Amino acid sequence: MTTPIDISEQDGVRYLHFGSTWVQGAMRINRPWNLELEYTREMMASLLLRDEARWPRRVLLIGLGAASLTKFLYRYRPLAHLTIVEIEPDVVAAARHFFKLPEDDKRIHMVVDDGAEFVLSTNKKFDLILVDGFNEHAHPGQLNSLPFYQACRSCLNDQGVMAVNLLGLCKGVLGGFTHILTAFDERALLFPSCKSGNTIAFATEGERINISLDDLKDRVATLKEETGMNLSTTLDRLIESGLCKDNSLSI
Repeated sequence: MTTPIDISEQDGVRYLHFGSTWVQGAMRINRPWNLELEYTREMMASLLLRDEARWPRRVLLIGLGAASLTKFLYRYRPLAHLTIVEIEPDVVAAARHFFKLPEDDKRIHMVVDDGAEFVLSTNKKFDLILVDGFNEHAHPGQLNSLPFYQACRSCLNDQGVMAVNLLGLCKGVLGGFTHILTAFDERALLFPSCKSGNTIAFATEGERINISLDDLKDRVATLKEETGMNLSTTLDRLIESGLCKDNSLSI
């Protein structure tokens, strides 16, 4: 890696950096399974979108970072098999050494490769694809392109959902979302931006999603009971933004 990987700690939280103060991942040391950063919790709003207790069973994660999403799914979706594609082997080493990435070859398939190239070449199908890959300059490169999102769609099964971290401080958030809309024939939704500037986009394949607000509230409560993660604030922001038309969320 051309820039060094740095680890810092403050107030009980360990941070991952790529040669700058820019945070690439975080873990609260005494709660390593929890999602410390707001945008990672919003990416896990994916779990609200399909009403199936065993969903997702096959997950593809593009970008490892501090392994926050990997650890959360590993702990709270014990039937899920996780494929992680990370371009930098040093990031994998840091996640194992500093961020308690589980060693479990049966459930975790670690691939050191370019995420875009992996998606463009694989013939595997996934229930959930999570895209959170950036370089040291907070640029996603080919991970924010129309061919990449088209390839992601082809990798999703009939219950498939994709969630993408479109970093609000990068140019091209709306441009990236336009690519997603095109790739998924308009079946995509852009959540309101987080305080950090991260903006999460969701897209779906196969069976359409149409969830009433009452059902969404029930799913938020169930997820909180199961994992301790509270997405009620996210739901409130969705309602305030006007994205829940006719008292339902549709994608």
